[in-house]
Amino acid sequence: MRLKKLAAVTAAAITMASPVMAELVFPSLSYRTGPFAAGGVPFADGYADYFTLLNERDGGIGGELTRVPECETAYNTEKGVECYEATKGDGALIYQPLSTGITYQLIPKVSADGIPMHTMGYGRTSAANGKVFEWIFNYPGNYWDSASIMVKHALDMEGGSLEGKSIALLYHNSAYGKEPIRTLEELAEKHGYNLTLIPVDSPGQEQKSQWLQIRREKPDYVFFWGWGVMNQVAIQEAANIRYPMDHFIGVWWSGAEPDVLPAGDGADGYKSTNFTGTGTDYPIFDDLQTYVVDKGLAAGDGQSLGQVQYNRGMYAAMLAAEAVRKAQEIHGVSAINAAQMRDGMEALEVTAARMEELGMPNFGPEVNVTCENHGGPGMGLIQQWDASAQKWVAITDYIQSDREVINELIMEDSAAYAAENGIEERCN
Repeated sequence: MRLKKLAAVTAAAITMASPVMAELVFPSLSYRTGPFAAGGVPFADGYADYFTLLNERDGGIGGELTRVPECETAYNTEKGVECYEATKGDGALIYQPLSTGITYQLIPKVSADGIPMHTMGYGRTSAANGKVFEWIFNYPGNYWDSASIMVKHALDMEGGSLEGKSIALLYHNSAYGKEPIRTLEELAEKHGYNLTLIPVDSPGQEQKSQWLQIRREKPDYVFFWGWGVMNQVAIQEAANIRYPMDHFIGVWWSGAEPDVLPAGDGADGYKSTNFTGTGTDYPIFDDLQTYVVDKGLAAGDGQSLGQVQYNRGMYAAMLAAEAVRKAQEIHGVSAINAAQMRDGMEALEVTAARMEELGMPNFGPEVNVTCENHGGPGMGLIQQWDASAQKWVAITDYIQSDREVINELIMEDSAAYAAENGIEERCN
């Protein structure tokens, strides 16, 4: 009897001493409903599927399984903040709100709570200054980078000079849509083009007057800063007035399949920036098919693999997973916390060789994050819609933005934010 009791006590002691399997938690502030669902659904699918792949193929990251709890925001700022409050206590390692409005509301909250936030290609551009924004990251590029890349592409098309040319910015009349204005004004001074600003009120279903103005003024280029239903309406209106589509260039949030397909052949030749590869011609998609789709574990129906927003969600998940690996390496533990995740993000380096190992060769630009630079390389490519093949085609390599102009604007804006909020600069 005593031996049995001793054995039971010993077994209990061993059980208590054994490590409890932790989970690495990546909350997904998704929007599968509302006017912007066409972009939100495939992004959320790509984000979730990548972590499912890591669980099924690799047993997680560094031996720790991943979990991606979703909270529906409908792209509504108030709901987004509610989702953050509802999920932050669940061991959240990182937030990717996929909304500039939600981002602005969460910057002070995540900073106070000590949870990193990654706003990949959106949000507050000056968060690229890690000296001021300790918990916010926006690599591999930001809105101002995209604006500069659009200007550089126009420069290439014009043989190196935009002197006397006209560029119209058609933009969503919100904080998001207004983001590139200052940058385009600075670049107009530098390159001698004339800039016209044409706002469109949300959600952007009515654009007749704006396109009548474009038809009348005949700008050499139309740069486009839209989102959701506004995108497909603009592309259809451009086709209706026979605007030359190869001179119509959108930001990376205005260049996905739902934006162009409704216009049919009329969308042929339309361009946008992007910071990821398009299509499924990468080895990783074979693994996704085998370990996720074929096993019935896909977040969606498996039809959006390779689409622009799916690939972008997958890329965001890959960057988060690589930051986890770096944090595990730095701290020597596998079950990292949010503060350690931040350290991993700030020391993140994703080389071309590493992307090849991951089955994603040249899928994105090389990324090297530092304490001072939370914005990464500031690079993107130009993609063009081929209506006959119904696919996006990258027509340039990754282009470096004009960091001489952009870094000055980032320093100016972040310094103002630091002064307003009593933030001491770090990284000294």
